[in-house]
Amino acid sequence: MILQYLRTFCTVARTGSFTRAAEELGYAQSSVTTQIQKLEQEYGTVLFERFGRRMRLTHSGETLLGYATEMIRLQQESKEALATEASGTLTIGTIESLAAYFLPPLLQAFQARYPRMNLQLKPGLEPGVIQSVKDGDCDIGLILDVPFADPDLHVETVQPVELMITAQPGHRLAGLREVQYADLEQESLILTEEGCTYRALLLQGLQAAGVSYRLTCEFGSLEAIKHCVSQGLGVALLPQMAVQAELESGKLIARPLTGQPDFLVQLIRHKKKWLSEPLQEMLGILVESK
Repeated sequence: MILQYLRTFCTVARTGSFTRAAEELGYAQSSVTTQIQKLEQEYGTVLFERFGRRMRLTHSGETLLGYATEMIRLQQESKEALATEASGTLTIGTIESLAAYFLPPLLQAFQARYPRMNLQLKPGLEPGVIQSVKDGDCDIGLILDVPFADPDLHVETVQPVELMITAQPGHRLAGLREVQYADLEQESLILTEEGCTYRALLLQGLQAAGVSYRLTCEFGSLEAIKHCVSQGLGVALLPQMAVQAELESGKLIARPLTGQPDFLVQLIRHKKKWLSEPLQEMLGILVESK
């Protein structure tokens, strides 16, 4: 309250009039008079004296004006500092492929805006990510799946992702423009771990097409999968973003798998989640990445 009175005091000092100060501040003149009287009671001195129609500062008023100006400046500075230097922890649940190949540049953009915010990534399989958002253990989640819906969650599509059959250069599939499930007959497969959405998509598609295959190995690590593919141990279904560097360097080849539903990066948050300013900023960065 004292800062409000000091702002009124500074305005009267600048305009030289209770009436003009009231008009500028949107107060009744009686309110301005009351605020100045309360300041005079607080400091135990007279702050203004009247010269004709103009109010002039007393010696005490001139002294207070310097302090009041600085107090108001510091209060504004502190507001700006808190707005730009918010601190705390923002927890994001997501799957490994998005944590490694999608999020890093977006997290960098967020940290440039909020350098004192701590970002905590909780990688896991999609069911765990969804549950952690519903339980409030994560502020938001990012999943990679067919269009998802849940009555407790707000879901927003960020961008589509193409899933690619990835193989060693020189593999027979390199001669195809796209891969059909039938092309994988008796192929050696390197799979992601159980619970991965695109692993389930591949196996369901192969079963529906009546295609036989050989399971070479399965890993929870995409880097391990890519290394095994490059060594010719088998082929794998991976998001294009996860193999883009290897495609550009020629270490791997990749072809789109036909007959698959749309796979989307989707942003999820609880419908009752309070949206702090930093969280709103993160949501904006993610949505703008479309």
